[in-house]
Amino acid sequence: MYNVVEIQKILPHRFPFLLVDRIIDLEPGRSIEGYKNVSISEPVFQGHFPDHPIYPGVMIIEGMAQAGGVLAFKSMDDASQEEIENKVVYFMSIDKAKFRSPVTPGDRLVYRLEVLKHRGDIWFLDGKAYVDDKLVAEAQLKAMIVDK
Repeated sequence: MYNVVEIQKILPHRFPFLLVDRIIDLEPGRSIEGYKNVSISEPVFQGHFPDHPIYPGVMIIEGMAQAGGVLAFKSMDDASQEEIENKVVYFMSIDKAKFRSPVTPGDRLVYRLEVLKHRGDIWFLDGKAYVDDKLVAEAQLKAMIVDK
């Protein structure tokens, strides 16, 4: 649905902190599914951990948040590209975060988020991350769209 070049038109993040490679399903105002291919060549693995590479939980949550940002922006009714470029998503809270299984190089990390509530510029999202349909992490995220 959206490749990484199209995602970069929506999100301000860039390498090494753009953590969504592709959006494969999007229902504006309701849900999104995207993924990141985890590669051993990512800078984070130089220190986490050199002899036992584990993708950090904080990066999983950030990837979920970025997918949630795409969902929020693509749910803005009739927003132009220029309007989107002048806005940014700030995360206000992360609740009920749980990490169930390690993510390692070679994994495809799938993010699935659903809107719990939406009021004005504030979004409440339920996020889950999977590898091979196995739940590896989950969290509830609260975000706000603001002017840059």
